[in-house]
Amino acid sequence: MLRTALAAVLAAAVILPATMATAGPIEDRKAIMKGNGRDTKMGGDMLKGVTPFDAATATKILANYAAAAKAFPAHFPATSKTGGETEASPAIWTMTADWKIATDKFQKDTAAAAAMTVTDAASFGKAFGMVTANCKSCHEGFRIKKG
Repeated sequence: MLRTALAAVLAAAVILPATMATAGPIEDRKAIMKGNGRDTKMGGDMLKGVTPFDAATATKILANYAAAAKAFPAHFPATSKTGGETEASPAIWTMTADWKIATDKFQKDTAAAAAMTVTDAASFGKAFGMVTANCKSCHEGFRIKKG
């Protein structure tokens, strides 16, 4: 039953971002980050033993990250610097070379992680760590913390 529920959640995670890319760039990037947050929690829970490790779910989480990393940079046109309660820092548009380096690294690391064979918590932990190591640099350098 748990696997069925996880499969449904993961299917929605892959399908929804692909079909909702019409709301606007701020809303789209928020949806991508919400998916990343959900996947981070699910992955973390598996690694902590809160939920049982499942290789198929772990593999799907890594694939979701890779898809998100590939799509994410396109949702920052100059017209989306403000509005929509954005948390995007002006640094994205003023430090474009640094932003590109960060997003390129995220794409490279998530693609490499998604290509790894995940058979147990240890192999998932290695791949998951490659992905989540990118989070801090962008959240600190390219995000305005609200509230």
